[in-house]
Amino acid sequence: MTPFETYESRLPSAQNAVDAIDGWVGRFPPEYALKAGDAALFDDPRVRFALDRFGPVAGRDVLEIGPLEAAHTRTLAEAGAIVDAIEANKKAYLRCLVAKEIMRFSANFYLGDAVKWLEETPKRYDLIFACGVLYHMPDPLRLLEAIGARTDAVCLWTHFVDVDSLPIGDARRKDWNATLETQRFRGADIRLYRRSYVRANEHATFCGGIFDEHRWMDRNGLLKALAALGMTEIVVDGENHTDSPHGPFLSVFARRP
Repeated sequence: MTPFETYESRLPSAQNAVDAIDGWVGRFPPEYALKAGDAALFDDPRVRFALDRFGPVAGRDVLEIGPLEAAHTRTLAEAGAIVDAIEANKKAYLRCLVAKEIMRFSANFYLGDAVKWLEETPKRYDLIFACGVLYHMPDPLRLLEAIGARTDAVCLWTHFVDVDSLPIGDARRKDWNATLETQRFRGADIRLYRRSYVRANEHATFCGGIFDEHRWMDRNGLLKALAALGMTEIVVDGENHTDSPHGPFLSVFARRP
């Protein structure tokens, strides 16, 4: 005799809760002895960079966009932040709730579109943190505008386009330039590059955006857009990292006076 598909017949455990939702990307800290994904997302230098640049977050309101599986959320919460975290991926949202239940930290998780939250919810935040989000947006400038309306401090980790560094004649240069668009943003011309997931969204571990069509920015365009929002303190974390198979990436912290 076998149990119905939607029931769990094993001895109750945290591992059962993890197994109930497929597609885990990150692994839990070793003290939990759980099997999930492989990526090391706890004590991540990307969120540490945000905390180092912003300063103490104890008692401060922080919005996290794209928590994925709540690893960064836990780091923010353990630093004392009052965290709202918005996730658009339904399975990722459920994984966040499982992680919160297992690790017992305090945060508010919401399922839905973060841009609409920023545009329609009047709440202001001391810091907005978005890791792996900007390059998944169909209109990244709309997201940046919405962020700028709700905070004076933002930290982003994102992939970006670096067409000019590619050798002349490289097919990738032609492919990127074929999708080039230019948008006017607060007096600045910003280059955007249209992309598609090419059915990557069909995989269980997909953690991209809501829509298939999305646009990447180049490094200079991102920095210009942040400056156009009145962010006079702009700090990029180290050098352009170019060793990723998915393209160069950076962390940037920006703040108004």
